[in-house]
Amino acid sequence: MAELTVLGSSGAWPEAGRACSAFLVRDGGARIVLDLGYGVLPRLLALCPDGEVDAVVITHEHPDHCVDVSGLARVRHYHAAGRPRVPLYCTAGVLDVLRAAEPTIDPESVFDVHVVHGRDSWRVGEHVEVTTVPVPHHVPAVGVRLSGPSATIAYTGDSGPADALVELGADADLFVMEATLTEPDPGEVPRLLTAGQAAELAERAGAATLMLTHFWPGADRETAVREACAVFSGDVLAAEEGHTLTLQRPVQPQSSLRLDGT
Repeated sequence: MAELTVLGSSGAWPEAGRACSAFLVRDGGARIVLDLGYGVLPRLLALCPDGEVDAVVITHEHPDHCVDVSGLARVRHYHAAGRPRVPLYCTAGVLDVLRAAEPTIDPESVFDVHVVHGRDSWRVGEHVEVTTVPVPHHVPAVGVRLSGPSATIAYTGDSGPADALVELGADADLFVMEATLTEPDPGEVPRLLTAGQAAELAERAGAATLMLTHFWPGADRETAVREACAVFSGDVLAAEEGHTLTLQRPVQPQSSLRLDGT
């Protein structure tokens, strides 16, 4: 089985009692963190003491997605000295944020850093394939797709509506999508999604379940779910801190062989 635990679900800054968008995925024996924004680190440490994970993947450099990587660097520097560096996959701007936040601990001293340049792929552990796809946002950003033995999970990070998201979430068991806006972005190139736009793209992708996240502080989450349910034919969930979703890819039935050879 695969598990996705919601570490945070807010966008921009965390509402009281919440944290910014972040997820812990377990599949195939690997523990993978997707984004680490404001308020996430204590929740991660409660599940993975000393930040012992197999990879951290950061979608872009905005602080509501990456600032607590700086705190994790301190944990690894002071409490995990001598242990293997945690693989960190991120866009280039994330490293600038980390070095500005903590000039005395270079990210590469505690992390095995891999800069993601748009479309990329790699393996975490023996069984999880990770793919990134460029998505439209205010800064260089990627969506992330995890294909493990138990489930395929796709995550938009922050993104405007684009065909790239249909590719990202194609036939995913779970598509985690940002739903920041209540009205469509009026910009020439939209940079964020509404719940309805997320649902439309998830439906086109053929995803089984849609989870909405990155809610603007004060947003009515029930309204967002209703808006998505009007468009998406599968289950729709709102990300809630502390919730763990268990996923298991359906077993495809084997075709039977009849004695007459048909």
